[in-house]
Order: sequence, then C-alpha cells, then structure tokens
Amino acid sequence: MDNRPSRHRLVRIRSSRCEPPGERRLPLWEIGGVLVRIGLIAEGGYPYVSGDARLWCDRLVRGLGQHEFDIYAFSHSERQEDEGWVPLPAHVSRVRTAPLWTAEDDGVSHGRRARRRFADCYGELAAVLCAGGAMDPAEASEGASATEADRFANALYGLAELARDEGGLVGALRSETAVHALERACRARGALRTAREARVPDLLAVAAHLERALRPLSLDWYEDDGLGSADLCHATSGGPAALPGLLAQHFCDVPLLLTEYGVRLRTHYLAAPDSSPAVRSLLAAFHGRLAAETYARAAAITPGNGHARRWQERCGADREKLRTVYPGMDPSRFAEVGESPQCADPDSLVWVGRVEPTKDLVSLLHAFAEVRKEEPKTRLRIVGTPSGSEGADYLGHCKALAAQLFPDEAEGPHRVGDNPVSFEEIGAPETPTLADAYASGAVTVLSSVVEGFPIGLVEAMLCGRATVSTDVGAVVEVIGGTGLVVPPRNPRALAEACVALLRDPERRERLGAAARARALELFTVEQNIAAFHGIYLEIVSRTPVRRVVLDEAGEPLPFAVPAEAHVPGRWTERTPGLAARGGPHRPPGAPVRATALPATEGAR
Repeated sequence: MDNRPSRHRLVRIRSSRCEPPGERRLPLWEIGGVLVRIGLIAEGGYPYVSGDARLWCDRLVRGLGQHEFDIYAFSHSERQEDEGWVPLPAHVSRVRTAPLWTAEDDGVSHGRRARRRFADCYGELAAVLCAGGAMDPAEASEGASATEADRFANALYGLAELARDEGGLVGALRSETAVHALERACRARGALRTAREARVPDLLAVAAHLERALRPLSLDWYEDDGLGSADLCHATSGGPAALPGLLAQHFCDVPLLLTEYGVRLRTHYLAAPDSSPAVRSLLAAFHGRLAAETYARAAAITPGNGHARRWQERCGADREKLRTVYPGMDPSRFAEVGESPQCADPDSLVWVGRVEPTKDLVSLLHAFAEVRKEEPKTRLRIVGTPSGSEGADYLGHCKALAAQLFPDEAEGPHRVGDNPVSFEEIGAPETPTLADAYASGAVTVLSSVVEGFPIGLVEAMLCGRATVSTDVGAVVEVIGGTGLVVPPRNPRALAEACVALLRDPERRERLGAAARARALELFTVEQNIAAFHGIYLEIVSRTPVRRVVLDEAGEPLPFAVPAEAHVPGRWTERTPGLAARGGPHRPPGAPVRATALPATEGAR
C-alpha cells in the first residue's frame, strides 16, 4: 500500500481512515484500553517523513498507546507530501491532511446575502487590526482590551460559520471585497497612523497573508465525525495551525490543549517580512489577536520552557493554564559517549548545529583567536549544515573569515600546513554520527544571539560534556548551573570561559557529569510522555459530557458506563447481569471511552 497522501483540495476536504502499511489493525480492547480520543493537529511535520516537530509527535503518539489518535496534518510543500508518511502505530485511527502551501479557488458562488455577511465579518476583522490591535497587552486597559478581543473573536467565528454554511471562503478571501474592506478600515477615523499610510501594494500583501492564514476556516474537519468526535484537541503549535482546535471548541465544545515549544508570535516578530511599516503593523496585530484568542480559549497551555512561558504570559496567557513540559529526547544514542568522558580530545572545542546568522559563528571565530593566544594547541570543530540559501552564504563568509584569522600552519618544516578550524557535516568520515561530533571535543560551545529551547545544548549534556553558552533564550534554564554562561556577542568573555575549562580537566569532568544527570532527569522522552498523559486526563476530567449513549430503540441509557470503567481491570468486564439489563455488549476486558458517558447531570 502506498503510504503517501493523495492530492487534496484545501476546500471541503474528504479524507478516509488509513491503515499504516505492514501493521495489523487491532481491536481497541487489544491495544491496551483506550481512555481518551485525541485529535492531534500538526503543522509541517508529523506524520510526514520530514518537517518540524515530527520526532516528538511520533514519540508522543507511540508512547500513549492506551489512547486513540486522529491526526489532522498541514503540509508545507509538495515535496513534503511526495515523501510520504512515517509508519503509524495501530492506535492511530485516521489521518486527514490539507496543504497550507497552495489552495485552489473553491469555485463557490456566494449569493448576495452571503457576500454581505462576508463583507461585514471581514470588515470588522480589518477594523480591529487597524484600530490598535498591535498594542502591547500589558499596556492596554482591561476594558478596551476585552472589547477588542471580543470584536476579533466575533469576526473570526463569523467567518468560520459563513465558511461552514457556504462550503468555503477561499475565493472570498482573495476577492476585491476583502481588499476594499481593508482599505476602508485603514482610512477610517481612529485607525493607527501606520495603517493610514498603507498603499495599494500594502493592502494586497496583507490580504494575501490573511488569506493564507485563514485557509483552515474552509476545511471540513469540524463536523461530528471529525474533530467534533474527539475528547480533546491537541494543537502542536500556535498561529493558523491552532485554528482547527479553536473551531472544534467553538462548534462542538471540544477542549483545546495548546503546545508551543517555540512561541509562534515570537517567531513572527523575529522573522517579520521585509516590507513597509503598514504591512508589519497589520500582520503583527492579526497574529497578536489570534494568539490572545487561542490562549483565552485553550483549556491548558504547555510551553516548552520558562522563556516561552514568559512570552505567553506577556501575550495574554492565563498563568493558571500554563504547564511547562520540556521536550523529550532519546538519551540512548548518547549513552556510550556520556559514560566515557575520557574519549574527548582535551585540546578541542566543538560547535554543533544549523549554520545561520543567528548562531553568531563570527563571534565564535573571533573568540577562538583569543583562545589560541592562550592555548596554541587548541582546535575548533564546527559541525553543521547550512540552513537554506542564507545559511549557505553565511557558511561561506565564516570559512573566509577562518582562513583570514588562521592561515594554514605547519608544525614543522616537513609538515603540510593545517587550519585549526575545521568545517564538517554529520555523516563525514570524521563525524559519522551526532554522538561522534560531541565526543570529539572536550568543551561544547553555543554562541547564539537568538535561541528558543537549545536542543544541541541538551544533546551535549547527555554526552556528559562541559559547555560554554551565551545567555539567550532558555539556555540558563536548561544548564541550571552545570555549565558556564556568558553574555551574547562578547568574544572576549566567550574566550575566557573556554580557556578556563580547557585548563581544568577535573572541572570539565565534574560539570559534564552534573550536566548529564540533569538532562537524564528533566529532558527525556519518558518525562515528556508522562506529563502529557497526566494533562490529557486532567482536561477530560474537567470537561462536561457532550454525547448520549443510546440503546437499540434510540433511547438514552442512563449510567450506561460507570465511572470505574475509566480504569482498566476486572470491573470493566462484561457481566451477564449487565447484558440482561440491556447494557452495552463488548468483549471481556474491553474498555469504554470516557466520552461515552451519558449526558445527564452529575454523570461525572
């Protein structure tokens, strides 16, 4: 069976249940007892072979085999779709996909009434963005902020209801009506000065961005047989990817869990398009309002670290909803290196990661020049691949700088000159695996100026390596006193910390052992899975029952599923008395999903 998704139109997608190749579909009671049915919403990653957040989603789904998963996935490119899916476990009931990289015109011909509804809702949305939507939530008055949030929510859900009634909004979001609504909002009294300065190209750019961001409104995922049948929606990122969870909550009262390992709003601010102030202001307003609405509607929010948590609080998230869940990593592939700290070259520094300007390799090279003055035998190994065309250009610049700072040196008259800085990639003969890269150096260095959760730093800790890092993102939270931290863009401080560790092997070994112990305690797959399992059950336990269990005659069955049926064991087995009284029939030991409880008062 071909394990690749077929081409879908974005509008009114109809997707069927899928069975992973090579795996037998097991009855639910054989899988181990389904407690919760989870609609997992992923963007640009799982279940595709390539993409962001693919690995942790796969580990989460496989680690929670007692639950049932429905996957709702957005793809980022045609190439990603062609590469297909990873093998899926048996408790994944179905996968539904939609492309965010393209959208066909839905061809829907809206009547006059629908066009008027669209103009009203879209115009209200544009008015909120132009009337101060980008202001800092911390500085806005509570009343004004609540009013603007309500207006944004009413406009958003109005568009969603219109898309549901009319079969899609792709054509309307691309229409002149949308551009004219933006123009009126920008020219209205009270609009922000930057919005009033918007010109026609700016309006077209904003309208195009909003159309892409609002494509999930036109999906058919929000019916009773889709996300409406889930006990819980788990959105693996914020922004437009969280829209299906918002709409499932709006249409079907399905609780939403939001996970942000990288805060989507922060990412938008850092990667703001190179455009006019009007475009940046309007897009910042939209993403800020969408983030605030998502935080307000979510039953729980799980940031990946304290740095992300502070961003979410700043953007309006309720502190009571926040549960920090660190990313889970597999320590087994680093076990051999971590248990053999003596295998490191005592005269080598190593840097591992994606090559891009935010990693500030230029400062690292200048710092290494200072290190060489103190410790002439030291070498620097830079192991990584460039991130896109910008990363390739930056890598070329760094290689040229290294050649300029460190001309090839020879140890003697009969030796070939050699540069103390080497640029390598994983898979090369010198570094066949990631663990080998960390094993090659006595000290691992992180020189970034921008960082979220430093995965590479955790990998170095699992390898038992002493680290020198810049104080950015969640670095201090991750290190926790098991490494040296210096200010960013400070080559001298970076060099002094590296020299201090190179000259003190006992301190390196002590810090490396402490770092490995900390990583094994906080950043493993097991702790990640256990945390989400507890959060799933906590949310479901606080959620009112939404469906009724019916008998063969279509009448409600009060107390058809007792509360103890949540717990697998002998009390979940079918008894003759229950069957005689018309109770549900199921094989011995078969569990009943929590959502099958009757919708009577006090059923929980």
